[in-house]
Amino acid sequence: MTKETVRESRVKKETIIPRLQMVAWEITRSCNLFCAHCRSSSTAGAYEGELSTEECLHLIDGILEVGKPVLILSGGEPLVRHDLFQVAAYAVNKGLRVVMGTNGTLINDDITAKLKETPISRVAISIDFPTAELQDKFRGKSGAFQAALSGIARLRQAGVEVQINSTITKLNVQYLNELLTLALESGAVAFHPFMLVPTGRGKGLETVEMSPQEYEQTLNWVYDKQVELGDSMFFKPTDAPHYQRIMRQRARIVNNQVTSLGEKTTIEAGNEALSSITRGCLAGTSFCFISHRGSVQGCGYLDVEAGSIRDKSFEQIWSNATLFHKLRDLSNIKGKCGICECKMVCGGCRARAYESTGDYLEAEPYCIYQPSALRKKS
Repeated sequence: MTKETVRESRVKKETIIPRLQMVAWEITRSCNLFCAHCRSSSTAGAYEGELSTEECLHLIDGILEVGKPVLILSGGEPLVRHDLFQVAAYAVNKGLRVVMGTNGTLINDDITAKLKETPISRVAISIDFPTAELQDKFRGKSGAFQAALSGIARLRQAGVEVQINSTITKLNVQYLNELLTLALESGAVAFHPFMLVPTGRGKGLETVEMSPQEYEQTLNWVYDKQVELGDSMFFKPTDAPHYQRIMRQRARIVNNQVTSLGEKTTIEAGNEALSSITRGCLAGTSFCFISHRGSVQGCGYLDVEAGSIRDKSFEQIWSNATLFHKLRDLSNIKGKCGICECKMVCGGCRARAYESTGDYLEAEPYCIYQPSALRKKS
């Protein structure tokens, strides 16, 4: 067997076949709040060059050429966009499951009725602190906490599913139990802790970003709580691909397994929710992000453009973009991530690597795990 044949065989083995399952769409960058962690540094007022209504509807048609992913409408604050429900209803009528991410402060009775009528399948509301004083300060507006809680109550009364999103830093990691209690008591079906990627205005939080050791502790807390609560609450830690490795490590201990950490096995740990998270970094493989101006990226935190839907069709970008081909071929990944036995199920956070080094193919800087190849050398 020649070296070239070996190389081709290895690349094929390490290449992920893309299957689009989720699209996050920043349908507007405008926002009514001024949050400390904002990925897009959103402010109030109009942004030039946002996709028109016609372009939005055309984009939905383009997404349908690739598949029927879950469509996540986000921002900014999506509820400030005048044609939001027209666009959402078009997507729903075309057969897409549409969900929405919002700060929750604008959800009144009229908005609730429209969300129910469209229908928006689930609404994710961001709450980062369990008290009004801390939440309002973080969100940049007095009354934001109470307005979000009122929005949640309205949605639950109308029968609309709610999930709680929390961006976790040193500022609020000590409140995780209280945030979980808030999610449970509010009737949320899911709790998604987001591990901060310091982009946009979030760069100002770099000094309070958790250490790799604190990330590890937090993800183990998530695992413990998921096992404890079972199917009554679904957890999905976001921007933390090494949770895939932690799940396998913990499941092996519980079940006395001797399988490789890199195997794509079902995680049996007392509930079905744990096994529904299929992979760590999904950028360019089963997930992508679309900006308010139609720029397609691997995710919202990875500020590298794969292409613009104003220049090419969505299908052309998804199928042919150089960025996506590089992300799908895991033999491109460098450093300890490149030799890690968890590469296929984790992959490291490409956005965090990019923000730390300027190279989205470098190693995940917030993972403490040492691959077996490095342990053998030492």
